[in-house]
Amino acid sequence: MTISIDDIRRAHERIAPSIVRTPFELSETLSAVIGAQLYLKFENQQFTASFKERGALNRLLDLGPDERSRGVIAMSAGNHAQALAFHGRRLGIPTTIVMPRTTPNAKVEQTRAHGAEVILQGSQFDETRSFTRQMARDRELTLVHPYDDSAVIAGQGTLAVELLETGHPIDTLLVPVGGGGLIAGVAIAAKALRPSIELVGVQSERYPSAHHAFHGLDSADVPDHDTVADGIAVKSPGALTMSLIRRYVDDMVLVPEEDIEQAIFMLAEIEKTVVEGAGAAGVAAAMRYRDRFRNRNVGTILCGGNIDMMTLSSVLQRGMVRSHRLVRLRVEVPDVPGALGQVTQLIGELDSNIVEISHQRAFAASSARAAVVEMVLQLRGEEEAEQVLEALRARGFNAALLD
Repeated sequence: MTISIDDIRRAHERIAPSIVRTPFELSETLSAVIGAQLYLKFENQQFTASFKERGALNRLLDLGPDERSRGVIAMSAGNHAQALAFHGRRLGIPTTIVMPRTTPNAKVEQTRAHGAEVILQGSQFDETRSFTRQMARDRELTLVHPYDDSAVIAGQGTLAVELLETGHPIDTLLVPVGGGGLIAGVAIAAKALRPSIELVGVQSERYPSAHHAFHGLDSADVPDHDTVADGIAVKSPGALTMSLIRRYVDDMVLVPEEDIEQAIFMLAEIEKTVVEGAGAAGVAAAMRYRDRFRNRNVGTILCGGNIDMMTLSSVLQRGMVRSHRLVRLRVEVPDVPGALGQVTQLIGELDSNIVEISHQRAFAASSARAAVVEMVLQLRGEEEAEQVLEALRARGFNAALLD
């Protein structure tokens, strides 16, 4: 099936009144970090916090009168579900969303709040998918695929039209890839409007299906993994999207989980914006492959901001640890009155903050007349951590940082 720039322009014209034209701006601080001019497209500012609204709305606007009255159905536990539910309600189109029974309750309730009928069915992907297809047949509902659909792909491509209309001199676009709908649409539009532009897809190392297919590698057995980038945790890309990726995309790269977490952390701290793991993948790639993109004008898409608050809290805490602003310290002290007070007083004199502390005698001390103190300290960075260690050792304490 052929999708052209004309299809994407038509999609853009009809969805534009109902979606947010999100900013596409230079991040001066991140640019300095990676050594390239890095521009960010803030799709996390859509009403449902994801680019998925573009494709979902365009597909809904394609429906005929009978299809509209009967309604649509989709299998999704993520951004596609919320986008379809939100615009379905706005257009008066009944929307049914099928989710696995393991879907977090917050996502279920969020989708219901947008007006969809939510059905929990199956614990495995294949079981949920089979149920969804059967229900679509039984109820005569239109099945809206999250990525392997020409109208959805055209809708996602509108993002590139907006992005390039800004006039920023983009050499390379880094695009997060799960099932491939976003990069397929973006690549078609970008190559039509600026043929010299380089399109690079980004996947998590834990879910490399499209990357492996692009490079001719075996991707038959992608195991289930926990990942912060659940929005691009797709075991196999779409048939249509993969054909378009092979035609229009220049390269596909992988980023490790740690880099995605660090990108979420940096975007929160530097740009004051919340993104999910998938939305941070492009920034992670810009950091991981900084030598490749040095001195180039690079754009990427913060494609979503729907991250679980507990996950976000964990990512931020882990980022503090990586930057040595939270450290674990182990100090061996004599088991005598006042020894613990000497340690805490010294740390206070250095203006360091004790967040947690434990004091015990029975475990890990080198002598029966010694005790071990373990602390979590809040510091300003690695330099202050070294100052604390040096000060403790200068007073005769055996001190070390713990991993």
